[in-house]
Amino acid sequence: MNIHAMRRQALVIAVTLALLPVAAAAQSTATGQSADQAAVPTQSADKATSKKASKSVNLSEVVVTASPGALSKMSSSVSVSTLEADQITTSGAQGAADILRDIPGIRSESSGGDGNANISVRGLPVASGGGKFVQFQVDGMPVLEFGDTAFATPDTFLRPDFNIDHVEVVRGGSSSVFASNAPGAVINFITKTGEEKGGDIGITAGLNYDSKRLDFDYGQPISDSTRFHIGGFLRDGTGPKDVGYDAQKGGQLMGNLTHDIAGGFLRASFQLLDDKAPVYLPVPVSITGSNGSPNVSSLPGFSVQNGAMQSPYFQRDLAVNASGNPVVTNLADGYHSKVAAFGGEGKFDLGDNWVLHEKLRIAHNSGDFVGPYPAEVNTAAALANEIGGAGSTLRYASGPLAGQVADPATVGGNGLATRVHLFNVTLPDMGNTTNNLTLKHAFDLDDGPLDLLLGYYHSNQTIKQDWHWNSYLETVQGRNASLLDVYDASGQAVTDHGLAAYGTPYWGNCCVRSYDANYQMDAPYLSLSWQPGNWQLDGGLRYDRMQASGSYAGSTGTSAIDVNGDGTLQTPELTVPVVNNNAVMPINYTKHHLEYSFGANYLVNTDVALFARISRGARFNSDRLLFGGGLLSNGTAPQGVAVNVVNQYETGVKWSTDHTSLFVTGFYATTQEQNQDVTSLTQSLISRNYKSKGLEVEGSVDYGNFSVRGGATYTDSKITKDAITPADVGNMPQRQAKFVWQLNPSYRVGPVTVGTTLIGTTKSYASNPNGLVMPGYTQVNAFARYDINERMSVSLQANNLFNAIGLTEIDQSPGSVTTNGLNTARSILGRTIYASWRYSL
Repeated sequence: MNIHAMRRQALVIAVTLALLPVAAAAQSTATGQSADQAAVPTQSADKATSKKASKSVNLSEVVVTASPGALSKMSSSVSVSTLEADQITTSGAQGAADILRDIPGIRSESSGGDGNANISVRGLPVASGGGKFVQFQVDGMPVLEFGDTAFATPDTFLRPDFNIDHVEVVRGGSSSVFASNAPGAVINFITKTGEEKGGDIGITAGLNYDSKRLDFDYGQPISDSTRFHIGGFLRDGTGPKDVGYDAQKGGQLMGNLTHDIAGGFLRASFQLLDDKAPVYLPVPVSITGSNGSPNVSSLPGFSVQNGAMQSPYFQRDLAVNASGNPVVTNLADGYHSKVAAFGGEGKFDLGDNWVLHEKLRIAHNSGDFVGPYPAEVNTAAALANEIGGAGSTLRYASGPLAGQVADPATVGGNGLATRVHLFNVTLPDMGNTTNNLTLKHAFDLDDGPLDLLLGYYHSNQTIKQDWHWNSYLETVQGRNASLLDVYDASGQAVTDHGLAAYGTPYWGNCCVRSYDANYQMDAPYLSLSWQPGNWQLDGGLRYDRMQASGSYAGSTGTSAIDVNGDGTLQTPELTVPVVNNNAVMPINYTKHHLEYSFGANYLVNTDVALFARISRGARFNSDRLLFGGGLLSNGTAPQGVAVNVVNQYETGVKWSTDHTSLFVTGFYATTQEQNQDVTSLTQSLISRNYKSKGLEVEGSVDYGNFSVRGGATYTDSKITKDAITPADVGNMPQRQAKFVWQLNPSYRVGPVTVGTTLIGTTKSYASNPNGLVMPGYTQVNAFARYDINERMSVSLQANNLFNAIGLTEIDQSPGSVTTNGLNTARSILGRTIYASWRYSL
């Protein structure tokens, strides 16, 4: 963190602390509600929540995320969905991104494991990776400032467990005013705070895979004005794919302490996370047939759903880091996510209808991203000749046959091999500090209450990374793959224990680089919310300012280096790319943008409401600009490159009865995007405009012991401008399906509850230009729970019950079917079955 960042951060915190004594002094004369139960505005309290019912989609539920105040879904003019903790459990969701597959309007590609998910909202594109236009929050504060940081997406540092009370997802709309860099959606994981005494202990074990997990949480009031909650998890195992070693290992502890004061509360919270999980990248696959109607299947010995590139015979990597020193990496680190975070929150009634609300979160985030990526799949003979020249031979470099000659026709049982690029990124500092201060005043007007909200948001996000990728040659085996060594026609080894090259020369040594960047966001904002009669009208403005600073560098050539220090230069050591610290480039620019959102909601009666909204939001680009030509040599960036604008229009209807709920929203959006995709061999730089229109539907039916909740989204999205490849104009954005849907029926008979979750998508294109199609699929999850007594239950869950193949990306040849049918792709996980025991305290 640079000195200017520290000064600005200290100023914001100092101002906040200076205001707290004023707020505390006002408590002696202030009156109002206790705790953090905000008063529900008149419209929602008197009309929309008159029929409080337990429904799967409850439109009378009060939502606080990206909202001017605590309003019910029926009363607000935003599209919002809520998932309760029990709904998350029964859906079979295994991680943060998995949860989002159950939300209309969102396409979440959670096939990568516990992180690195690709997320799009209402056709807003996923041109490279992550969730560029969305923000993950915990209790209203960002996990990371940016949703698409390379190899450090927010879901990587978020592990849902028993601490989560519910999840609120606001799509489009007011997220442009109440959050920075989140014009697409705000996803808020809201934790328990100990209002009621109790907790749970749970044990989960995989039945057809190795995974063991202990979850726990407990909270209670410890006096009339003080309460606490604490919880976490521990886990161990190989994970859903058999990688041959413990790849899931670690845990989390979260907690909070709340003290109620007159008209408000004080809260302190913490998160400690140290967890490892396997990185699931694309794998070798067979894709034959035609571009429009491909046939996708597993290769002999490698299941596309369950096979893994990881192996017990490939666990160590030796590379050169950004300082020029050798560094050893254990591939078992995978997603190694470490968080040490502290939060503070205070809500104060200042009297005369003035309320001050302060939130602060300081998080030190760090870790690693280590995963084998199949850059090229071919016959073993062809790859041997590519690496060593004509007449090359092979030997096993690891595994039980290490040192023995490998027959190229039968190696690995199928005669195939893969050139592996080891994605090896150290994340020494992904820390951030965020502060959000609001001052709210309620005016009691004759025509209805009017609320004025003034806010100031400040964040300081560090992105420090060290990329040191290497290339290996590996057999194509879904389990226990071995590394291969290549010998040229003269018998000379051209690889070293499976290491084909330092760096990634097959990709032009793109990915030996480092950067130390800092991004400061400052955003004053205001909102007005008025409720005259059956209307709820609101509007808001936000002025975002981002200051980027730091430096970045890549390799500018290769050198001969004795990396392993054995006194001899092996062939790979003759050409070692190293970060050139004498050619460091600056990051030095400041950008700003004004966002707005205006909405209206009309209660036709207690059962029906209509709403409409217009919004203009922005996403400030960060590390994706560094090596993609986005920055000029002096570290500055053009406005249109540094800031991408999203315009959105939406309108809808909400309908609720005692047993049914329906939420229908039509939307239209235009989007600018500048980005970079390091894995693309055809076009790594992206500069496009998009437009999308569609309809999202969410509803539920609840009758007695039967309940069904579901949603569907239709999206028609097109590329309207492409500065780099104009021929792509008119194409659909890659991986954007026309239809996605969710369906969750359940039924209870006495102590037994059974249910299913169906998640489906129609076909989409693997790339731009549109060529090869990724077929549509439906994933079916099923569960059964038996309540032994009021406190104890056991359950059985099967995810992807029918072991469907569901591709979320195609990489080696995304544009067309290859002549030999060999390709690489990433699928949803295959069938996993696990059992759980849970006891309520």
